[in-house]
Amino acid sequence: MAFDGITIANIAAELRDCLLGGGISRIIQPEPDELFLTVKNHKEQYYLLLSANASLPLIYLTPFKKEAPMSAPNFCMLLRKHIQGGQIKEIVQPALERVIIFEIEHRDELGDLRTKKLVIEIMGKHSNIIFVDDGDKIIDSIKRIPSSVSSVREVLPGRDYFIPSTSEKKDPLLADEASFHTVMSSAKGDIVRALYTGFNGISPAASEEFAFEAGCDGRCGYADLAQKEQEALCRVFLGHMEEIRNGHFSPNIVNEGDVPKEFASYRMAMYAHEPYRTEHFPSASEMIRAYYGAKERSTRIRQKSADLRHIVTGALDRVNKKYQIQEKQMLSTEKRDKYRIYGEMLNTYGYEAEEGAKELRCTNYYNGEELVIPLDPTLRAQENAQNYFNRYQKLKRTAQALETQLEETKSEREQLMSCLTAIDLAETETDLADIRRELSDYGYIQKRTEAKKGARRPAKSLPYEYISSDGFTIYVGKNNYQNEELSFKIADGNDWWFHAKGAPGSHVIVKCGGRELPDRTYEEAAALAAYYSSERKAPKVEIDYTLRKNLRKKNGGKPGFVIYHTNYSLMAVPDISALRRAGAQ
Repeated sequence: MAFDGITIANIAAELRDCLLGGGISRIIQPEPDELFLTVKNHKEQYYLLLSANASLPLIYLTPFKKEAPMSAPNFCMLLRKHIQGGQIKEIVQPALERVIIFEIEHRDELGDLRTKKLVIEIMGKHSNIIFVDDGDKIIDSIKRIPSSVSSVREVLPGRDYFIPSTSEKKDPLLADEASFHTVMSSAKGDIVRALYTGFNGISPAASEEFAFEAGCDGRCGYADLAQKEQEALCRVFLGHMEEIRNGHFSPNIVNEGDVPKEFASYRMAMYAHEPYRTEHFPSASEMIRAYYGAKERSTRIRQKSADLRHIVTGALDRVNKKYQIQEKQMLSTEKRDKYRIYGEMLNTYGYEAEEGAKELRCTNYYNGEELVIPLDPTLRAQENAQNYFNRYQKLKRTAQALETQLEETKSEREQLMSCLTAIDLAETETDLADIRRELSDYGYIQKRTEAKKGARRPAKSLPYEYISSDGFTIYVGKNNYQNEELSFKIADGNDWWFHAKGAPGSHVIVKCGGRELPDRTYEEAAALAAYYSSERKAPKVEIDYTLRKNLRKKNGGKPGFVIYHTNYSLMAVPDISALRRAGAQ
């Protein structure tokens, strides 16, 4: 899983084919560390994503547009001023480094042609996007790096731009038999380590593949190999470099079952056996988009949902503590009936109590057992009875109040747990906005000030829409508000409703249109209800399902919470890999 120099070379070749000579018509900065360029070329419009995210740096072409933020950051405005409308004259990857340099020609304020460079460095946590002039002076960067952060290189306006030293690594594209042997002979460690520490752009995964193709044990040192094995390793290595120089790539993803394991721009022979399955792609961009797309979205959403998760978990902790206290208080009221019986027995047998007695022994006429009633010796029997009745009434009132409080606290706890599940399932910022609105409406976070007149309203989040194998439309709510709308506005009385039993999760509605549901659709809808619930990692989940007309909303109930008394149940596996989501990218 390495975005190494070979993958970068594949991307650079693809970008040259598509973008060279094209004009940059639009520049946006959707994220603090991400650029999105629209390039017009060959009567086509191309969308280029450049991300310097520390955990997920990327560069690839995508067919999908991105929305611009409400206001453009300074770096984006700078690029618009200088290179929007400019022409891409060259796309370079120096020495198989994890770097791509775009040389862009544009006209300055006086109408004279100028050339500037946009550099993206794909280097893990050190990734950056740097804007450089024709004299290799840094104009600005998407991440400014002062000397206090890096002793190797400052990335600040006015500083000279250079690629950081790679510990005397060699350019593999210039290697021949003699230089290969020299590098490998002087390297420390095993063959795999020697390859990726001796040459630019070679990842540990690529090193393992080269050793495998050469029939060598990658754990051996180079000096321990026989001469024929050294020659075989050299041939494999130089053969791959020749393929890169000629622009011959084979982008593919190796899957272990349904889980992506590795990707590369060359065939990975070491995975050409069970249980691995290789999926080939027509371009590196499609390979990267397929591999990293879901990971990138989840990473972004996880970062953006951190504050909401903190708010909800904090509120949930407080509510759980309150619920425990109320339960203890309720437990202490359970002795109220004992006091009532004491009072009744004293009214019946009080005449038997001697003056100044500390207890009265009598027969409990409810069960026939002997009962010992403690007495206040300073009071008469009837006064003791009245005291017990008073204590009974007080505890009874407390229990009644606690019943209401417990129900409210339980409802609040269920709502917060449902919000936490919705955060876990959120895939877009719009999904998070709906959750934020609910938390704001119920006082967990401060309401935001009203948007200025003319400001863009946030897009409305829509439920997931799936098509069953038998052609039925299935809707899945993403949060409490959406569950409420699905069940009570979108669903008809004879549509079917599914939900994970006793667990926070999505309402799932199957639109029947007057038709009878086949068994397979029941199973698929149940699988969706299991997957979009807090129990999605369980091997099987119990699902309740019923007709929509059987649902009722409790008076004053929280959004998305329903009651029903007529239902069926089935066990479902939370696997929806075979289902098709309508409109999914």
